[in-house]
Amino acid sequence: MVVAHIPLSIFAPVAQGGLIPRGTRVDVFQQIYDVFLVLGTVVGIVVIGYMCWNAYKYRGDGASEGGTNTADGDDGDRPQLGELPSGGGKGRKLFLSFGLSAVIVISLIIWTYGTLLFVEQPASAMEEEELEVDVTGYQFFWEFEYPNGHTTSNELRVPQGTRIRLNVTSADVFHNFGAPGLRVKTDAIPGQSSETWFIGDELGRYAANCYELCGPGHSQMQATIIVMEPDEYEQWYQNTSAS
Repeated sequence: MVVAHIPLSIFAPVAQGGLIPRGTRVDVFQQIYDVFLVLGTVVGIVVIGYMCWNAYKYRGDGASEGGTNTADGDDGDRPQLGELPSGGGKGRKLFLSFGLSAVIVISLIIWTYGTLLFVEQPASAMEEEELEVDVTGYQFFWEFEYPNGHTTSNELRVPQGTRIRLNVTSADVFHNFGAPGLRVKTDAIPGQSSETWFIGDELGRYAANCYELCGPGHSQMQATIIVMEPDEYEQWYQNTSAS
C-alpha cells in the first residue's frame, strides 16, 4: 500500500495533539466509525432541517384569483416557475456553504489519512513490547511460527495487551488472512511477506479465516486466535520448543 511508505512523522503535530486515535485496531476503527457517524448525522440534520424550513416558508394555503399565496398573503418573494432567482446575497450563501464543506471534507481526509498511517506503521508511533509471529498459508490451513521456532496449525496463542506483529505469506497460492473480531486482515502472497498487527485487549477466542478463494477447501481454511492472560501465556510458551 502507498500509505505504508509515507513517514508517520509528517502527522506528528496532529498525533501529539491527541487528534489521531491510539490503542488497538478495534479502538482505532471504532473511533473512525464514530466520527463518520456523528458527522453524517449532523450534516443530515442540517440539510433536512433547511429543506423543511424552506418548505414551510414557501408553503401555500390554497389558490386565489391572483395565484397561490403564502400563509401571510404575500407571495412577493416566492420563486416563480421559469424565473431565474435574484438576490441571494450575490453568491455569499453559495461560497459560504462551499467553503464550509471544503474545510470539513479536507479536515476529515487529513485526520483519516493520519489515522490509517498509524494503523499501517504502529512501531514508529508506539514504544511497546511486541511479539512477532510468522504466518504461512497452505491449502488449506494456517501455520503459525513463534520466535523460538515452535509451530502450530490453525491455532495462535497470544498474551493479552501485547502488540502482535504478523508476517504473513503463502506456501502455494494466494490466500488472505483475516480476523474480523480483531480488525486485522492482510494478503498472503507466495514469495512475499505482508505485515500487519493487532492487540488482543479482551480475553477470549477469535475466529480467523481465509478471505480469498484458494481452492475446493477454501471454506474449511479456518483458525483460532486465543488471547490469554500474560502469565498463563508465558507458562505455556516456556513449555514449547521448535517443531
